[in-house]
Amino acid sequence: MKIIIIGGVAGGATTAARIRRSDETAEIILLEKGKYISYANCGLPYYIGDVIEEREKLFVQTPEAFGVRFRVDVRTENEVIFIDRKKKTVTVRLKSEDTYEESYDKLLISTGASPVRPPLPGIDSTGIFTLRNVADTDRIKAYVNNRPPRRAVVIGAGFIGLEMAENLHALGAQVSIVEMGNQVMAPIDFSMAALVHQHLMEKGVNLYLEQAVASFEQAGKEVKVVFKNGQSILADIVILSIGVRPETTLARAAELTIGEAGGIAVNDYLQTSDESIYAIGDAIEFRHPITGKPWLNYLAGPANRQGRIVADNLLGAQIPYEGAIGTSIAKVFDMTVASTGLPGKRLKQAGIVYASSTTHPASHAGYYPDAMPMSIKITFDPQTGKLYGGQIVGYDGVDKRIDELSLVIKHEGTIYDLMKVEQAYAPPFSSAKDPVAIAGYVAENIILGRVKPVYWRDLRDIELKDVFLLDVRTPDEFALGSLPGAVNIPLDEIRDRIAELPSNKPIYTFCAVGLRGYLVYRILIQHGFKEVYNLSGGLKTYRAATAPIILHENEETDDTPSAQDSPAEPSVAAEAPQTTTAANPKTIRVDACGLQCPGPVLKMKKTMDTLVPGERVEIVATDPGFSRDAAAWCNSTGNKFISKDSTGGKSVVVIEKGEPQACNLTTTCDSKGKTLIMFSDDLDKALATFVLANGAAATGQKVTIFFTFWGLNVIKKLHKPKVEKDIFGKMFGTMLPSSSLKLKLSKMSMGGMGGKMMRYIMHRKGIDSLESLRQQALENGVEFIACQMSMDVMGVKREELLDEVTVGGVATYMERADNANINLFI
Repeated sequence: MKIIIIGGVAGGATTAARIRRSDETAEIILLEKGKYISYANCGLPYYIGDVIEEREKLFVQTPEAFGVRFRVDVRTENEVIFIDRKKKTVTVRLKSEDTYEESYDKLLISTGASPVRPPLPGIDSTGIFTLRNVADTDRIKAYVNNRPPRRAVVIGAGFIGLEMAENLHALGAQVSIVEMGNQVMAPIDFSMAALVHQHLMEKGVNLYLEQAVASFEQAGKEVKVVFKNGQSILADIVILSIGVRPETTLARAAELTIGEAGGIAVNDYLQTSDESIYAIGDAIEFRHPITGKPWLNYLAGPANRQGRIVADNLLGAQIPYEGAIGTSIAKVFDMTVASTGLPGKRLKQAGIVYASSTTHPASHAGYYPDAMPMSIKITFDPQTGKLYGGQIVGYDGVDKRIDELSLVIKHEGTIYDLMKVEQAYAPPFSSAKDPVAIAGYVAENIILGRVKPVYWRDLRDIELKDVFLLDVRTPDEFALGSLPGAVNIPLDEIRDRIAELPSNKPIYTFCAVGLRGYLVYRILIQHGFKEVYNLSGGLKTYRAATAPIILHENEETDDTPSAQDSPAEPSVAAEAPQTTTAANPKTIRVDACGLQCPGPVLKMKKTMDTLVPGERVEIVATDPGFSRDAAAWCNSTGNKFISKDSTGGKSVVVIEKGEPQACNLTTTCDSKGKTLIMFSDDLDKALATFVLANGAAATGQKVTIFFTFWGLNVIKKLHKPKVEKDIFGKMFGTMLPSSSLKLKLSKMSMGGMGGKMMRYIMHRKGIDSLESLRQQALENGVEFIACQMSMDVMGVKREELLDEVTVGGVATYMERADNANINLFI
């Protein structure tokens, strides 16, 4: 039998080797249009980032060695350009452009997928690349070696996009990711992707989500990436990682059936509409084991399995392929992100009723060193418990847990099977209750009605007047921030204070990660309360899912001053290493790994209280936001933030105890900034604010305006996007001015006529309008900060405010005020 295989790499080479192991007499010809037949496709980004230093390590087999070992006629740089099904021949084009025909008895198409490269203006500019094969890799590698990039833009936030972002960052580039969707990593739900967003921002990566690229422009040696909204950013290199599509050119020309998902349609035996032709890998579509609908699956594992099955079927067997559920895993800087089966959004699209649970266990026993945080979300049938999908975001032990979930799903198992899995246990590897088992236990509680979950979206959009929010954390945790309107009754006090709870309102319990909220839920239900709900995943999930995306100061855009994109956090100077007079200061080391916020900060504070000025504490924590919290705490307490480091999911922060601060007289001779609180939305007061701000900025002073309550109306966009709001947000929206053009005078408003007269007179006398003064302030580097609490209370969404505005809280303003010698309340 003569078998021709079109395409090497994962599927084709695997098939050829399997055929030879089963049949020594078969004639096997492998035709590959590129130079290589077996290379580590998934390792290409890491070679670019110098993680894999030797190029040769990318190659699993050379064509020559593979041909000798398996007695396969390997022909590289032989491109199949046509399949004649009637004659059962293929036409092959050589590198010289000469062609020849080769006959076959059986044919396998393993042409893979090709990267999407949309026909955008300027897409062929120098410095724009896709990454799919070795040739692409060599081009990118040569480019970054010759022109080390200062700024890099990755378009698309899938697996390859995020891996390229990490490796370009490793080369020293400031990286920006542009993604049309509202999240990175499409295979996972938004709440889990939000945890990845936090980590990327912590690493200094800028995220431009829900942004579509309109065009590219050559700007000297750089590339300008222009968004559809008119914004643009500059880059030394651009990586297109928009996605791939099945390479079906040959199949279409041969009039083989193409399925509804766009891949080559195959039956259970991986046979195309022509019984002599089979197809595998990225080029095919196959039904999903859960939905039963065809889908495209671009993963190497399933392609290898298909190659093994189709090899036997080419030789006459009838082995059915069971389908793939899309189990995947990726390294994103220090974090590991994995998924299997279907997330909630895919189940919703498919019309499948489901429930979900989110848990935040540690990777192993908390008392053993280096316990790392992990977040697990599973989706399941709320009646039978059939497991539909699993997603895990963490640092250590993610791989083995996702494999356990995958195995249960592929065997059509249930959440009860998760509880029955017998994991190997020792403190360095797991806990007596493994994270997978805990996920099963929580899901069982939901199915059996032992707890009614409320999810972050429901809580975000809820009408607060109709519910009672019960924060069951400790008073120290509550003091560092909670949900608006929440009442704090700690878990350990709930039985003695149960009379403080209303009997005529639904009660929503919540804590840091969900466990204490569940315990309070059980207490209340047994004390006769009927309508009780617990926040799934706790505040960790809620805060991650509702946190704004913050751009970093050192990101330079073509049309926006970078200072306006700076995060509402302590200044960079506050986090820079600071010297101390002591040559060898005493340092106390504290392990806060495994503690959730605010555990690390509270543990740090208790240690600091025992020190004398000049002594230091070095604290190691796994909470993602700890280094920022520590810097803010130092700025507000007078202690010195010496250094920070972050690697492997751990933050190491060194802080020096400061001397008690005495009150100092600040004079106008000191080079200090100016801060203004814009509380009013009166037109005349807003004008005065920007006149003062521009005057101060013109002298070179750092100026910050903190917009709170009614002042938020001053910085609303004229044309605002449509946003979801609860009933209170909608009510405020109808009562408040829609933009600065609707502001009225504080006196003699006369039903709005006064404001119109003021604007008319200003125009006649050549005086800048409010909007012009506001834009001048931005161009002069004035920092606009919107009060997060005021936004929450008044139902103002971030998308309604000017793009240059950052969002912060009282601590952010107080830090700016500490560094100012003038503070004005307007």
